[in-house]
Amino acid sequence: MEHQNKITTLQSEVYEELTKNILPYWMNMIDTENGGFYGQVDAQNILHKHTDKGGILHARILWTFSAAYRLLKDKKYLHTATVAKNYLIDKFTDNEFGGIYWRLDYLGNSVDTKKQIYNLAFSVYGLSEYYRATGDKSALDYAIQLFYLIEKYSFDRVNNGYFEAFTREWHEIGDMRLSTKDANEKKTMNTHLHILEAYTNLYKVWKSPKLKKQLINLAEVFIDKIIDKSTNHLGLFFDETWTPKSETISYGHDIEAAWLILEAARETQDKILLERTIQFICQIVDAAMEGYHPDKGFDYEHEPKTNHTDKERHWWVQAEAIVGALEAFRISNNEKYLDIALSTWQYIKNQLIDHKHGEWYWSRLENGETNTEQDKAGFWKCPYHNGRMCMEVLKFKIL
Repeated sequence: MEHQNKITTLQSEVYEELTKNILPYWMNMIDTENGGFYGQVDAQNILHKHTDKGGILHARILWTFSAAYRLLKDKKYLHTATVAKNYLIDKFTDNEFGGIYWRLDYLGNSVDTKKQIYNLAFSVYGLSEYYRATGDKSALDYAIQLFYLIEKYSFDRVNNGYFEAFTREWHEIGDMRLSTKDANEKKTMNTHLHILEAYTNLYKVWKSPKLKKQLINLAEVFIDKIIDKSTNHLGLFFDETWTPKSETISYGHDIEAAWLILEAARETQDKILLERTIQFICQIVDAAMEGYHPDKGFDYEHEPKTNHTDKERHWWVQAEAIVGALEAFRISNNEKYLDIALSTWQYIKNQLIDHKHGEWYWSRLENGETNTEQDKAGFWKCPYHNGRMCMEVLKFKIL
């Protein structure tokens, strides 16, 4: 009963955060003049109307507001989701070669036409959620179309897994990176993780045998190739044949992957996969706890070669830590995981939520100061991580 009371209190607080802070902030990001959503609000809360618009941002907004409407049945969330869906399909779609453009200018003209598989995966995630929320078959049909494009061009039939990126015409591309901080390698944990979540969501509404086969395969790729069995951390970058190309540890990705792999295994109802997955979920969360500080949240990354830890407290890492810790608590009934989730939420409330202007700050620096350089909203800053955390908490039930 004590555990349930704590969870009930947490659910009440995240409901207020979701409905009074996060979602209203993003509803105000609709670009009523040029369509879609504005591309940037800086750390000083200044809106930049002429910043380029990212496919990632629009797909993540689409997922968030579709999920919010499905869960809370508020029609204003449906309106926002529909704005995102229409703009993604009407403006980001490459009608000649297929797929989703990476970036548009503020007027909706394509300025970066590369086919980043990460971007297509999030579009599948958002469109399939819109179908779950509305029954709009056009959204499902487009998600399925993108699934087949990913399988046709990105799936490695020789060495397994998925290649990172292509030119507009689906040819090889020299720079495959998601961002300048990433290694330029053919396969990454990050892209595989978000294909996994997209395929899991699509399978909830489209019971394709091919999709199920690829979803099970993806989970097994994580188990057999991406997770380092000696440390229980995830490798981040790999070459074509799965040779690790980085030793960097990402605490947020570790704990996010733990619960997403388990969700995928549950959705497939493959007993062998589920048994394999349950065995190591708590081990991955425990490994991520190397970056955890009670009442102070999770560090960002650790570099074993230099023994250097990036102690910046990023917003998304803290959000994913709550979901991953709660899932570890659910399957183990070990109270330490519940304590981690509750402590991290307290840190978020005290240090990351912008109670005056809305949304969350990008991070707190190691010295405790607010990050005044990174955007409040932008290409990589969206309502997906914190909004999803709130909704996962609202749905949480003790087994």
